[in-house]
This record gives sequence, structure tokens and C-alpha cells, in this order.
Amino acid sequence: MNQYKITGLAQGTDYHIMYYAADSLATKSGIDSLLNEIDLSMSLYKKGSLINQFNSSTKGAKLDTYLNAVLKRSFEINRDTKGIFDITVAPLVQAWGFGPAENNREPVAEEIKTILKCTGMEKLKLENNMLTKSSPCVNIDLNGIAQGYIVDLIANCLTKKGIKSFVAELGGEIRIAGPKPDGTAMKIGIEGPGKDGTPVIRHIAVSNSGAITTSGNYRKFHQSGRKTISHLIDPKTGYPLDNEMISVTVYAQDAITADGYDNALMGMHLDDALKFVANRKYLEAYFVYRKKDGSIADTLSNGFKQLIKN
Repeated sequence: MNQYKITGLAQGTDYHIMYYAADSLATKSGIDSLLNEIDLSMSLYKKGSLINQFNSSTKGAKLDTYLNAVLKRSFEINRDTKGIFDITVAPLVQAWGFGPAENNREPVAEEIKTILKCTGMEKLKLENNMLTKSSPCVNIDLNGIAQGYIVDLIANCLTKKGIKSFVAELGGEIRIAGPKPDGTAMKIGIEGPGKDGTPVIRHIAVSNSGAITTSGNYRKFHQSGRKTISHLIDPKTGYPLDNEMISVTVYAQDAITADGYDNALMGMHLDDALKFVANRKYLEAYFVYRKKDGSIADTLSNGFKQLIKN
């Protein structure tokens, strides 16, 4: 068995694929062609993409297979998290200076109130491959789930070619199929706090198939005086999250699930998030959080403990 690597760009980020096979069964051109097809469907950076057509429409748009699959899962996760996961938050993200357009000004309360009239997934309806909206101002942004879905599509593509052992990563979202040909587990590094609060890399070992995704506040934030403003916005209040969470890493069978839930768990308080994960057999999670005294600590679900290798 030989090891093969493919790297490239997609969805405004980069991707890395490593697989073991007797021959180069998957090629860069094949992967890029799939990713280009997906970009035409759900990339906000691609002029004329289907998602941009929906956003600029007054009533809605007919969906392709890709968008339909992501939206179906988005509605399920939105219901399961009681609205914490919400794909209509794009105008709020933009207002707080984290969107594609330049913005260095904090929004005032009146602006937030106005924007909230255009957000909330109850303003969307998915039926017969058609997504409609109750008001022209409703926009969707699949940033919190699309990359996980794309990694799943890459993984399906590799599996169909008969590749049984691989790691596929896009923008930090990862799908794994293991073990390696020699029988050892695939190892993935995740960032956690050391005893003195400085970051350390913890390793998890995956011997079968699964997905790992992370959502965090530690890289994307603004400083406003002494206050740190998170890029993760609470869809109910319209304001950035202000809780103890620093990052959440989720393990699930597929990346669309892990990716969809990691942001939602970031939006919960730690105790609620731990209970939420414990009640769902298909999720395991690792949390890095800030204690009341300001120090940084970590904790994890029981299933995640079994993945961590010292």
C-alpha cells in the first residue's frame, strides 16, 4: 500500500486529503471538479451560485441535490437545538464585522432589532426541493455546516473508488476512515489547554470511520475596549455569544452532523452542553472553557475520553 496526498483550495479555504491505496485511485482533478460543482451550489463567494440566487430572490429558489441535503439537515439541527443553530444569521454576522463586506463599526440596538425581523429559520420553508422565505430580506449562510457536508462528499468519493483508509480535511473539518494498512489507528491532533493555560496538542486515535470538527472563539474575535466580541452570534438576541466556551470539538459518524452541532454547543452554557451531548448517542464532545476565576480548563464527554491518547 502506498500513501497519496492531494491538496487544493475550495470554499474560501484549503483542503488536504491523505489516503492509502495500491494505486493513485483519487486525483486532484477529480476532487477539484467535485468541489467546483459544490461551489456553484453553495458558495457565497461564487457570483451566480444557487445560494446567492436564493439570497437575492424575493420569494425563494429551486434547490439542487447539494443544497437540499444541507438544508434538510439544517432544519433538523435547528429543531433539535431549539433554534441555537440557525442559518439565517448572516446579516447579524455582517453587522458585527465578521461578514464578507468591510465593517469596523459596532451596530446599535435599533439596527439589531431591525435585522432580527429578517432572521430566524421559522421564516424559511423547505418543500419538494424548493426553499421559500416569508420576506425578501431573509438570507442564508451555510458557513456553520457546509464544510462538514463537503468533507462527507469527498469521503464518499474516496470510498466509491475503493479507498478504505484515509483522512480528508477541509477548513479544519475532518473525515477519517481507518485503521491504517498496518492496523494502527489514525491520529488527529486537537488543541487544548495545558496546566498553565498555554495550548497543548492532545491526540485522538480513530480506528474505524468518523468525523471531527471544531468551533472556537480563540481565533476569530474583535476587541472592543476590554471586551472580546465573538464571531459566533446568538440568533435569538442578535448579539455575540458571551458565555464560558472557548472551543468545542465534536466527534460524530459524519462531518455534517459534527459541524452542525459544534457551533450550537458553543452557544450553550457548559453544563447544558454536557447534558445535551450525553442525551445523544451520536455525539461526543471535548470542551475548552473559561472558569469563573479566568483560568482555562477542559472537559469531555465519556465517549470522547475513549478517543484521547496520552
